[in-house]
Amino acid sequence: MSTFRALVVNKTDESFTVGIETLSLDDLPEGEVTIRVAYSSVNYKDGLAVIPNGKILTRYPMIPGIDLAGTVVRSTDPRFKEGDEVIATSYDIGVSHEGGFSEYARVKTDWVVPLPEGLTLKEAMALGTAGLTAALSVHELEAHDITPDKGPVLVTGATGGVGSLAVAMLAKRGYHVVASTGKETEHGYLHQLGAREIIHRQELTPEKIRPLDKRRWAGAVDPVGGKTLAYVLSTMDHGGAIAVSGLTGGTEVNTTVFPFILRGVKLLGIDSAYCPMELRRTIWKRLASDLKPDHLADITEEITLDQLPETLDLILQGKLRGRKVVNLQ
Repeated sequence: MSTFRALVVNKTDESFTVGIETLSLDDLPEGEVTIRVAYSSVNYKDGLAVIPNGKILTRYPMIPGIDLAGTVVRSTDPRFKEGDEVIATSYDIGVSHEGGFSEYARVKTDWVVPLPEGLTLKEAMALGTAGLTAALSVHELEAHDITPDKGPVLVTGATGGVGSLAVAMLAKRGYHVVASTGKETEHGYLHQLGAREIIHRQELTPEKIRPLDKRRWAGAVDPVGGKTLAYVLSTMDHGGAIAVSGLTGGTEVNTTVFPFILRGVKLLGIDSAYCPMELRRTIWKRLASDLKPDHLADITEEITLDQLPETLDLILQGKLRGRKVVNLQ
């Protein structure tokens, strides 16, 4: 194919545009691996990339999309060959390097993961960066001895991409999952994913947060941050741990040292963007096996490239549930 379609964001002193454009392979950046993209996915970070003040893209014009999965059509590196099915997420993809909202992509070999046995290309993007982040969160909680017998594990922002997948993964691993959401219409959805309890998100943002409050959680997966994280810190059990990966609730956390020095609480930062490749491959293998959600299809809705701009707007409004997969075939 000499030409292909992609979502392009452009910004000049006079204007800001987001739209579908027809490009050629010569428009793609340098990289050892050229991929015919089958699917991409929609993340909160992608939503920020298509607004003027999102502070995600480092240059313009740019094809956003931090996730992609597809088939290698050309490789100058012997680690991959034509016909290999692969995944590429995060690093500079969709930020300073042309991304996954495109029918073709060219990336660095060091960013590419072979599709593990047990996953299809579509399932890989139903997971995407959100799934990688959720799985890293569960992996880190387990590494810090947060086991199902220790007590309830809280998931904040539970109807979002990371939250939905974390609920499903933790439930599959046998945890007592408490899901937090402000969407009362989604309780059935969260129970279906495996949540045993559901609480309203307002319960996690009281007007006054004590330095230490009643112990409630053995662990937590928090893609929200802000005031929510401050309250969760104050209500962790002794030896508890919180895997933090997001900022939809704000970047500032007003807390004290007391949860850390009086209860031994651990705050675990989850960085899926620059996760080392060895760990990344390990997590993708787990995503194809013991951490693969039982209800992945129920979490996923497929959209087209033409539907993408509207979907990106909805994710910024907090109106999406689960995962949106972009079909680029």
